[in-house]
Amino acid sequence: MIYIIVGILLFGLLVAIHEGGHFLAAKALGVQVNEFAIGMGPALFSRQKGETQYSLRLFPIGGYCAMEGEDEDTGNPRSFTSKSPWRRVVILVAGSASNFVAGFLIVVILVAAAGSYAVPVVQSLEEDFPCAGEEGLMPGDRILSVNGKKVWVYSDVSTYLTMTAGDPTKDLVVERNGEKVVLNDLPLVPQTYEIDGQKVTMYGIYFAKEEATPLGVLRQSWDTSLYFARAVWSGLAMLVQGQVGLSDMSGPVGIVSYLGEAGEQGGSVAAGMQNVLYIIALIAVNLAVMNLLPIPALDGGRIFLLVVSEVFYLITRRKLDPKYEAYLHAGGFVLLMLLMVVVTFSDVWKLVR
Repeated sequence: MIYIIVGILLFGLLVAIHEGGHFLAAKALGVQVNEFAIGMGPALFSRQKGETQYSLRLFPIGGYCAMEGEDEDTGNPRSFTSKSPWRRVVILVAGSASNFVAGFLIVVILVAAAGSYAVPVVQSLEEDFPCAGEEGLMPGDRILSVNGKKVWVYSDVSTYLTMTAGDPTKDLVVERNGEKVVLNDLPLVPQTYEIDGQKVTMYGIYFAKEEATPLGVLRQSWDTSLYFARAVWSGLAMLVQGQVGLSDMSGPVGIVSYLGEAGEQGGSVAAGMQNVLYIIALIAVNLAVMNLLPIPALDGGRIFLLVVSEVFYLITRRKLDPKYEAYLHAGGFVLLMLLMVVVTFSDVWKLVR
């Protein structure tokens, strides 16, 4: 239960960080903020300070930074729509940038606390490993790519091998003794090995670890954050291609439930908290990427429509009526809420089952 509570608090914190990015950027660029809210629905707490009302609302599933003239021209010189395009883009990007930075800093803490991290360098191989030798993998090989996909961090290797599990052969490029070696058509598939008297299905590759130096921590944390971002794009591609469906998606209920499971699997409070923080870092980067998608009601949709509006003005010397953009965002928001309801019911049904 403690991990679920921590997960809810951290999830709410990510929302606060996202909206806080919008808030700070808006204030810095002279935009009037009418309300800064964490959560949705009825207000549990509300306080007016200066021109801004600060609110904590009932449902921890979102939040908002309500800026003056966000969807219409109010004639206020401090309204969002009165500002130059680059200022509006900075304000819109600030939320996702804040989430990405938060995810990156969490990873920095985790990597630094661990003292070491796995790298895509082969340390050893199982005795019966079928692809060992000069024409295959050897201890000391640094894996550079798998099936043409560049490997940045150790997690990339397992991800790419899993994505191509149906392919009995793999094409690898490794660095061996300072030279690139191309290894085509390796029969690299999971095998059953006996380890400590138990049968385990695995590839039979053990990877090396590096000691965490200050520069190494930053580099590893940056590469891991980019790995999270690439995972989001891969998931979206699989959704578009029909490889995953709505039943595979998770909303706040599913995420919190998963955080609780991950914490319990840690074996100790310290390990459980590490698992929870790792997932929170992944969610932070996920939010950063998802919010920049060109979908109405999301920051990316607003940026896209802002660019369209500016291009329209350059061509016609006429401005698009802001109310049409407001209609699009309102429609997009309704669709997103419906999607959230469907996903939440799916999450609840999974828990019931």
